[in-house]
Order: sequence, then structure tokens, then C-alpha cells
Amino acid sequence: MTAAPRLADPRLLALATAVPPYVLDQSVVADFARRLFADTTEIHRLLPVFGNAGIDTRYSCVPLDWYDRQHDWEERNGLYLQNAVALLEKAAREALDTAGIDPAEIDAIVVNSTTGIATPSLDAILIGRLGLRPDVRRLPIFGLGCAGGVLGLARAVDMARVAPGSKVLFLVVELCALCFRKGDLTKSAIVASALFGDGAAALVLSTEGDGPTFGASGEHTWPNSLDIMGWDVANDGLKALFSRDIPRLVRQQLREVVARFLDRQGLGLGDIGRFVSHPGGSKVLTALEEAFGLEDGALVEGHSVLRDYGNMSAATVLFVLKRTLENGAKGRMLLTAMGPGFSAGFQMLEAA
Repeated sequence: MTAAPRLADPRLLALATAVPPYVLDQSVVADFARRLFADTTEIHRLLPVFGNAGIDTRYSCVPLDWYDRQHDWEERNGLYLQNAVALLEKAAREALDTAGIDPAEIDAIVVNSTTGIATPSLDAILIGRLGLRPDVRRLPIFGLGCAGGVLGLARAVDMARVAPGSKVLFLVVELCALCFRKGDLTKSAIVASALFGDGAAALVLSTEGDGPTFGASGEHTWPNSLDIMGWDVANDGLKALFSRDIPRLVRQQLREVVARFLDRQGLGLGDIGRFVSHPGGSKVLTALEEAFGLEDGALVEGHSVLRDYGNMSAATVLFVLKRTLENGAKGRMLLTAMGPGFSAGFQMLEAA
């Protein structure tokens, strides 16, 4: 029996990022939170999280005083649609220009986002905004949370691989800051207010052209882990849920999961030159370095992106990838991210 021919691996032709206009200085946000949460007994114990988060600045699609008022679901989602489309269009145009590709040349568009609802989906809205062809293939992805930057990218890579020569546009946008709810005084809400920001990214992929080459992808979902991370839907918006045990889970279990994935590719941890990981927070970064057997602070780009942008959910790992490539990284890389499920996603990338 003749083996099926091996499909060509897609290449990364361009990568662009975008952030909204409002800059949130972490010290200013901490002072704001001290006043906003003054009536809760938790605030004095939790305020140090703002200083310990490893974050200097974040970006928001609304000014800081917006968070001082109550907002219903309709208003929040309206702001999500308006700003998500604008950020995606900006990032997409920059990526297409960098790749030297006309929007009409795009054969498929994949859009990942979990911080708002869009029906028609964001990809459908962007067809007219970007000038994509009416027959462009569309794949909207919702619900992957922080893992969406890697798992969504893996889906886009698969689409490019099975249609050699096609050009795929992969977009991610997360407006995490819009999910802050003034009336939520839970520990998770206060910690989220110290971590999350807004951002978008765009990648152009094709088996034709020059650029880093995408290899195998994989994922793992832990049994009985649905309560570790996700959203609760409330009348006034989306309520963040995440367990304090995430760093411990990363330290104790991620290494084995990654090792099994790499073993299926005939590789080991020592064969990875650079780990490009979603920086969920400073404690998660430290846990990742321990899991991968790296020195403290070795995930340099992860720490610097967290410092400059905060946690932008699925978009963050693509900011890390962009900074890693701009810093001249070569060789075999592994993109990793974790999100609701509780799941981990992996994507191989090699830069010559």
C-alpha cells in the first residue's frame, strides 16, 4: 500500500499586533482599585497583587473612569463589537501589507475570540471591511480562552496545509478589560483587575513564500478540570473564573504532557531551542520555567510582554511570538498556552 504524500508545511508570512488607545498604568490602576474596592475586607490583603503581577502597563478600549460605573451586557457587547472589529482590521491590514498580499488573495479567514459575542461573526463583518472575496472560507472560534492563540493558530495551520498554495488569515482579539464588573467583589475579580488587558494579532500563513515554518500541533485536556478556568455569564457581563491552583498544576503536570507530545514527534524537551509561552501571570511564568527545566527568568519575551501589555488572553502568546522573532530567535520553537477545559495547546515553529 502506497503511503500518502506528505503535505507541505505552512509558513508564517507576516505577524502584526494592535492595541486600543487607552494606556492603563499599573500604579494608577492600583490606586483606582483601592478606592473602588474600599468596602470589601479582601482589598487590603489583595492589593499587593497589583505590584506583584509583573505588569507596568496595559491597554483598554475604554478609559479608566468607565470602570467606575455600572454597565449592562448590551452596552458591554456593543463596545466589544465596535472595538474588536476596529482592532482586527488594523492588525490585519498591517499583516497583509507586510506580506505584500492583497486582501482579495486571502482564501480562508480564522478568527478567535472569547470576550464577547458576535453573530454575524467577526470574520463575516471583516469581509467587507477588509475587501476579502465573497467565497473566502470562514472559521469563527469561541470558548478557547487563553489557549486560543495557540489552538486557533493550529486550526489555521491545518487549513493552510490541506490546501497547498492557499493563503490563510488568522486573527485573534480579546477585550478582557471590558469584562470587569464593578459589583463583583470576589477574589477572582480583584485579581483579574490586576492582570487583564486588551489586544489583537493577525498572522498570514501559506505553504508558498518565505518565513518560519509551522510543524506539528497538539493539545491536552485534563479530566475533571472544568472548574479551573472559564466564564460565568451574569446579567451585567462575563465573570472571570480561574483557580489559584493553576501554577501548581503547571509545575506538577505540564512537563509530562509536553514531553508526550514531543515524543510523538521524535523529540525531547532538550530539542526545543525556544519556548514561546502564554504568560498568564508572573507566577505562571515561573511555573512554566520550572516545568520546562529553564533558569528563572529564561522566558524573557514572556516576562517583557506581560510587563508591557498584561494578560490579553489568547492574543498574548502571539505578542510573545512577535517579540521573540524580532529579537532574532532561530531554530526550533514550541508555542504553548493553557485555557478553559482545562486544556493546553502546542504548536511547533522553526525559523531558519
